[in-house]
Amino acid sequence: MRTLHLPQWRSLVSDPANRCLIPLTEFCEWAREPTDLGDGKKPIKGEMWFGVTDQPVFAIAGFWRQVGEQRYFAMVTCNANELVTPIHPKAMITILRPDDYDRWLTGSYDDVLSLQRPYPADRMTVRGPVFPTRAVAPRLI
Repeated sequence: MRTLHLPQWRSLVSDPANRCLIPLTEFCEWAREPTDLGDGKKPIKGEMWFGVTDQPVFAIAGFWRQVGEQRYFAMVTCNANELVTPIHPKAMITILRPDDYDRWLTGSYDDVLSLQRPYPADRMTVRGPVFPTRAVAPRLI
């Protein structure tokens, strides 16, 4: 969910009861190009795993809603930072700083929009590509 400023999302974004924090230790994006693993099989895209160096467990911005008996959630995305851009140029998840958790959960519509920003690339790591569906050692790029 990236276009929070659009009118159709305003009621969701404006109501703090719809907001949540989604805890992660890493997040994954597919490598842009398939890799030939030299095993005689078709080249495959590997997984690129991103972590946050200053938060071993970090929270990303999210929304949730209950419809009937079902609960749904969505992760908020933003523009990609310079670490994520080579792998996924369009967007990345919105990682929050611990100091921003309360503001995300209880703040105004404008607070939410201002928190939808890329996390600093110098506070992140990337590893991969890894290929969990193939029994080979991962190769770093």
